[in-house]
Amino acid sequence: MGKVVMVTGVARQLGGRFVRRVQREPGIDRVVAVDVVAPEHDLGDAEFIRADIRQPMIGKILAQRSVDTVVHLDVSGTPLGSGGRTQAKETNVIGTMQLLGACQKAPTVQRLVVKSTTSVYGAAPRDPAVFTETTPVKSLPSGGFAKDAVEVEGYVRGFARRRPDVAVAVLRFANILGPHADTPLAEYFTLPVLPTVLGYDPRLQFVHEDDVMDVLVVASLEARRGTLNSGTFNVAGDGVLLLSQTARRLGKPTVPFLLPAVTWVGQVLRTAGITDFSREQIRLLTHGRVVDTRQMRETLGFVPTYTTAETFHDFARSRGPGLLPPERLARAVDRLAAALPAQAAREAHGTHGGRDAGRVSHDVSGPGPRRVPDDVSDHV
Repeated sequence: MGKVVMVTGVARQLGGRFVRRVQREPGIDRVVAVDVVAPEHDLGDAEFIRADIRQPMIGKILAQRSVDTVVHLDVSGTPLGSGGRTQAKETNVIGTMQLLGACQKAPTVQRLVVKSTTSVYGAAPRDPAVFTETTPVKSLPSGGFAKDAVEVEGYVRGFARRRPDVAVAVLRFANILGPHADTPLAEYFTLPVLPTVLGYDPRLQFVHEDDVMDVLVVASLEARRGTLNSGTFNVAGDGVLLLSQTARRLGKPTVPFLLPAVTWVGQVLRTAGITDFSREQIRLLTHGRVVDTRQMRETLGFVPTYTTAETFHDFARSRGPGLLPPERLARAVDRLAAALPAQAAREAHGTHGGRDAGRVSHDVSGPGPRRVPDDVSDHV
């Protein structure tokens, strides 16, 4: 018999897409999709069960369906519907506790994959340049989704000690972007003008939503060198981008604020329901965060298809041109480069021209326009 995979959080785009993807993998007998609300998207041939992972019913599902692989994707920074932050925290923390308790009692469970985030490292001014999976965190997140993820990972480690026969993989994803991304950072980048923190230009990493699907499949189903790919893994595309570079590639202006003012702007945006501009996101957009991905490559055996820059390019292309598209900006720079030498020559002629002083010359020919780099967005 093939594997029986249970996936939580399938009402979200990420969970629904993984359900459709994993059904196509060889060796999969059945996929059981679980969420508290019915998804609006198609789940293929998966069996959908409307259930709340915070309730004991999840244990019955594991036993009745003989589930051997659990992929826990119902850990998110944004709630479904209008439940607010309280519902999100209960689902993340209480739901994970209940799910792990059910897995501990289910003898058929052999594999557990948990979606986490690099936000567990926090973002502070004295952070190391690059975080590894074992780097001691100097400033633990004090609230929000990042704190939920820290608690979730603590419960997962406890489960791994109680059930050493179960292979456990925790995937710490960098900021997920792509044409269909619905993350808080994606919402931030869709604003017409990007609020930033005055004096800071943080380094950012991204992972493409397609790579998220691929690494979930690898962590859930594949074995490498006779192991079951257990452990904690940072997942991100190669390279980094500065926040200023992302704004230029989107063609959007930035408005720098002092840090207290940025916090106030975030509260206004949250109250208006425009975007979840949380405190942890403000810290990220102040200090940035970069993680090492060697364990992902060497132990898990996964190499992302997209770099950080390519991920952001795909995301930006899907959102259309901003107020200052790079192509339009390049043409403006060309015109400016051609006009400045001519204007300088006119002024010089008027100053030193004797009897011609004050007369505007129409014969002055300055040097031609300088060549603007192809990626003008990174040089202007």
